[in-house]
Amino acid sequence: MKLKQIKLAAVLSFAALSFQAHAECTYPKAPDTIPDGKTASAPEMLAAINAFKEYNEQVNAFGSCLDEETKKVANMQIKTMKAKKVAAAQEELESRAKLFNEQVRAFKTRG
Repeated sequence: MKLKQIKLAAVLSFAALSFQAHAECTYPKAPDTIPDGKTASAPEMLAAINAFKEYNEQVNAFGSCLDEETKKVANMQIKTMKAKKVAAAQEELESRAKLFNEQVRAFKTRG
């Protein structure tokens, strides 16, 4: 029974570490400046347009990354719940088998 608890603890620890290793969605940084449309040159406005296109791509990538993180967290939660349920069922099985084996021994000694 102790071995099952150790295995469960190892699985849960691994799951937690795995989540931390994948939790690396970088928050996108907005462009530092926005040119004044009344005074900016065409090259400045073009540079700003390109910067905002890149920023838009980073925001979209950030959203996709968070979607993947969410899926991983949900999967880890499901796996954790499954591991807990299996461990509980295994523990109950061992407990019931112990009681049953005691009764089998008592039956055999009636002889």
